[in-house]
Amino acid sequence: MKTFFFDCGPRDATTSLGLFILRVGTGLLMFFGHGLSKIQGFAEKSKGFKVPDFFPLNYMSPPVSLSATIFAEVACAALLVLGFATRPAAFVLAFTMTVAAFNVHAAGPLFMSGGAGAKEPAILFLLPCLALLLSGAGSLSIDGLILKERRRNW
Repeated sequence: MKTFFFDCGPRDATTSLGLFILRVGTGLLMFFGHGLSKIQGFAEKSKGFKVPDFFPLNYMSPPVSLSATIFAEVACAALLVLGFATRPAAFVLAFTMTVAAFNVHAAGPLFMSGGAGAKEPAILFLLPCLALLLSGAGSLSIDGLILKERRRNW
């Protein structure tokens, strides 16, 4: 179980630096660009926040849906920045961005040049989350400190 949560993936310096930049950049952009604005506007956003229309998420109320989104965009983004439990945090964020792109903004255009409610921003956050989910955080992370075993570089 420890390796599932804390395996940091490749440990060579160049790859770890690249993963560090990807992790911190994605996490900070999500945290400050999306998470904090949802916290600050919780009262007014919770009344009309979109609830996914597939089982079992369709049973959530708008405030619960907003709270789950805030958890992903604040807590999981902070975990990405720290490099702690990176793979589970990346999974939760990737799931949230998949729901945002293909359910919440399903009727919107693919690209932002097509108008409001586009899928592109969610997909642009989904891609680095998938990369971090597959690769791990790299050695420049708390995950790298927790799990000291050397991993084979393939």
